[in-house]
Amino acid sequence: MSEPKLTKNQAFLAMYSFLDEYYQLTKSDDVGGLLGSMSILSDGHVADPAIQEDWDEAIEKVISGKVNAELQIEIT
Repeated sequence: MSEPKLTKNQAFLAMYSFLDEYYQLTKSDDVGGLLGSMSILSDGHVADPAIQEDWDEAIEKVISGKVNAELQIEIT
C-alpha cells in the first residue's frame, strides 16, 4: 500500500482538523487563537495571511528534509 499524497491545501486542512480535535478536548486558548487565524474565509483565503506564509515555509522545510520531529529532552 502506498503513502497517500496530499496537496498543500489538503495538508493544511488535515492540520486544521487535527488542531480542532485537540481544541475540542482541551479548550486551549492558544490553540483556539491559532484556529481562528487559520480559518478559511468565504474568499478562500486564511483569516491571517501571515499563517499562509508560515504554512508555505513549513511545507518547504518538510520537502527539503529540514524538519526533525525526534523527541529531544534535555535534562539539567
